[in-house]
Amino acid sequence: MLKQIQFRRRLLTTLVAITFFFCLVAGKLFYVQIVDGVSLQAKALDQWTRDVPLVARRGGLYDRNGYLLAGTQTSYTMYVRPVEVTDPSSIARLTSEVTGVDYGTLSAKTSRKGVSEVTIAKKLTHEQMATIAASGLRGIYFSRDISRYYPYGDFFSGMMGFTDYDVKGQTGLELYYDDYLKGIDGYQLNNTDIRGKRLDSEVSYIPSVDGCNVVLTIDKSIQYFAESAVQNALLEYRAKQAACIVMDAQTGGISALAQAPSFDLNAVPRDHLDALFAMCKIGAVSDVHEMGSTFKILTMAIALNEGKASLNDTFYCPGSREVDGQRIKCWKTKGHGSQTFAEAVQNSCNCAFMDLALRVGVDTMYRYFDAFGLTSKSGIDVAGETSGLLLKRENVKPVDLARIGFGQAIAVTPIGLVRAVTACINGGLLLVPHVMERVEDYTGKIVKTTYTRSTRVISESTSATVRQLLLGVVDGGSGRLAGVPGYQIGGKTGTAQKYKDGGIDRGKYLSSFIGFCTMDDPRYVVFLYVDEPQGYLYYGSQVAAPYVGSVFANILQYIGAKPSVTSPKSTFVMPDFAGLNYAQVLTQTKALGLYLEASGEGSRVDYQFPVAGAECEEGCVVLVNLS
Repeated sequence: MLKQIQFRRRLLTTLVAITFFFCLVAGKLFYVQIVDGVSLQAKALDQWTRDVPLVARRGGLYDRNGYLLAGTQTSYTMYVRPVEVTDPSSIARLTSEVTGVDYGTLSAKTSRKGVSEVTIAKKLTHEQMATIAASGLRGIYFSRDISRYYPYGDFFSGMMGFTDYDVKGQTGLELYYDDYLKGIDGYQLNNTDIRGKRLDSEVSYIPSVDGCNVVLTIDKSIQYFAESAVQNALLEYRAKQAACIVMDAQTGGISALAQAPSFDLNAVPRDHLDALFAMCKIGAVSDVHEMGSTFKILTMAIALNEGKASLNDTFYCPGSREVDGQRIKCWKTKGHGSQTFAEAVQNSCNCAFMDLALRVGVDTMYRYFDAFGLTSKSGIDVAGETSGLLLKRENVKPVDLARIGFGQAIAVTPIGLVRAVTACINGGLLLVPHVMERVEDYTGKIVKTTYTRSTRVISESTSATVRQLLLGVVDGGSGRLAGVPGYQIGGKTGTAQKYKDGGIDRGKYLSSFIGFCTMDDPRYVVFLYVDEPQGYLYYGSQVAAPYVGSVFANILQYIGAKPSVTSPKSTFVMPDFAGLNYAQVLTQTKALGLYLEASGEGSRVDYQFPVAGAECEEGCVVLVNLS
């Protein structure tokens, strides 16, 4: 009986052990075939085949007229598979003759054993690759490589951006539209034995798909005009930065966006990262500034649209206003006296614009700020955009609103200002600024396009009145140097103090001008600013306006705009105002038909520009400093 029990126990133990091992084997099979099956199949395929990458060609960036701004160069990498090579010395000799590389170096590579592949040469041209391939020597393979090149070097550099060594977008439009530009890589698959030697069997191809081409709203010629202006302004005033935006007033398309300093996209300074990052930052969309008097365009548009102002209004400027017990100075501390609305705009009188803002009120002003897009991003298709900085509506006091009226206590991006001002002059429509016009695949089929979207902010009649007032600024006010003889140009100067750690940063200004051409059919809006110009000259009327005038002159000639009939301007020799008081200078400049800007609160002139004896055109702007 005992023996029978022991036998049964042994049998049960054996059955349990068999069952356990069977489960282990079944579990392993399940894991290998089901859980890890895909991965193991991939590893097996990798052992049985060798693949040659077929790199997709990166799409190009083109201007609106079809000029290539960023292109792709194709080169080839040559490598050998030692197990297939039958004549390594011939391969080395031929490659040396074609490329000029030392024969001994190449021979050492082609004779290597124990490795599956050896890279022999990189960056071969198509002709070099074809010559080597035509030899018929066994064991040679080629893969296609691409590299980015920019036909115009430092042209449009910050906005364009650049790629890394693998030709993937890193900054600017190269990064923003990378998904469209990069394409899809393909492969050439060859069957091999266990040692990696190619078998004489069918070759499989997974073709690459070239990237799409991106056509921009940028016009190469207009971009060149803007680039020249900012480079010259940067050098003349030894400034921290200068930038220019040219926007199509009817569509929102950016015709030019130039920034200086810049860098050569074909020789990106990757060893100086801090400087590179600074130059890659597109200040026109990412930096916020108090814009000063250029912001007054929005104040007057709001007041006119709300019926709080009309062309029949008059303003009195004693040189300052007292609001909430605080004295706020006009830029002309001696005051402008009694003025019409048009004269107040020409004079850029702070007191008049304080009055306008206080008439409108906080709630209405902020409602328009929302409508003009100042409290949000513009939506431009560029990475890194920021929105404006405004005081919270509930915290705005009358003294704050008065300052906002003439462009203080509110900061916006340059692109945000351009967008809002464009709505003020194009008939009242707020547009979405954009740089991409359309995306085309490698066959030319359009796969994406930008549709112009707009919302009404002010009425057409208000917009027409704003244009009329801004025309007066260029014809008879501080914007005279932005004028182009024979054409109706409108615009506004801006000279804003900069702040640091909550206080005024003495001697540092943002000098700017924003304008449009032409009066009846505004086509382009141009905004140019110079950040921290050095020297005596820092007013927007002297620093920025002349460069905007040069941009307009070039654009009008480029598009073939017909000038209206006007009499040519005469020239004269600038008088010497040294030692005169303000009233004496004002009398003389009025008699000469000049526009006077005065800085300082002294009693006598110690500096003037243009200097005495300079030959000037009638109607120019004169700056004097009183000490």
